[in-house]
Amino acid sequence: MGEGVAILGIFVADTAYLAARMPAIGETVIGSGFSVGPGGKGSNQAVAVARAGARSRFITKIGRDTFGDIGLKTWKNAGVEPVIQQMEDEATGAAFIFVNDRTGDNAIIVCPGAAGTITAADVEASRGAIEGSAVFVTQLEQPAEAALRGLQIARKAGVTTVFNPAPAIDFAKEVFELSDYIAPNETEAAMLVGFDLTTLDDARRAGDVLLDRGAGTALITLGERGALCHSRELSVHVPVMNAGQVVDTTGAGDAFVGGFSAALARGLKPVDAVRFGAATAAIAVTRRGTAPAMPSKAEIEALLAERKG
Repeated sequence: MGEGVAILGIFVADTAYLAARMPAIGETVIGSGFSVGPGGKGSNQAVAVARAGARSRFITKIGRDTFGDIGLKTWKNAGVEPVIQQMEDEATGAAFIFVNDRTGDNAIIVCPGAAGTITAADVEASRGAIEGSAVFVTQLEQPAEAALRGLQIARKAGVTTVFNPAPAIDFAKEVFELSDYIAPNETEAAMLVGFDLTTLDDARRAGDVLLDRGAGTALITLGERGALCHSRELSVHVPVMNAGQVVDTTGAGDAFVGGFSAALARGLKPVDAVRFGAATAAIAVTRRGTAPAMPSKAEIEALLAERKG
């Protein structure tokens, strides 16, 4: 069995704007804050994995530019091992992030840039990083065919697969069957199954649909209602953990997926790994930003110990 987690995804520079509300078309509003920092679901998850104490290898493409330099510095500081291509003719991507300065809720527009050119052949060229890991994670911010190839490589090598269907766009049905764990949030799950997840029973029903399509276990994050770990053998609801005042929910899902995957790679049982992921997210939302908000293994374990006590 391999070691740690390999993550396929994108890096972008997050440009975050704080305000009381989003402007209407044609309207200008005054913001209360602005920042530029590292982002992209895959990169955020890779940082979360490394901070949570597992080996983290991140597969992506970036430009040879200032935003790309932010990525390189972020991975070095977090202990992420980059498995990357730097492109001369494509810029590193960027994201517009609106954060409500009162509730911490967010809305995002992402432009993948160089990472939007990741192909199945690029993933094939990095197969050693996937095959050498215990867990493989991917999402849908890079092209779906690249995610599919990564999952195929991981499955053939006996590597546990975690698929985060975000954003909720079309993908090959084969992906369900290649996913040991499928990890949507409640909005993404609703788009996949065709009904809202208003109650916990709705979430379990959605989980059944995802299992029927071939996924091994459904991990559905439910915002303030916590997370659901749903398989043929068990269905466990993990309540949300309170680690302090929520200031920014951007990257909460990435924190959960990264923490969960790190715990799984270290040998924790699935439900315990879900609790570890929930604690990771609970701490992350008390801090501004995405990658910079990811907590350390010691912080996560301290919160879990406090909740257990």
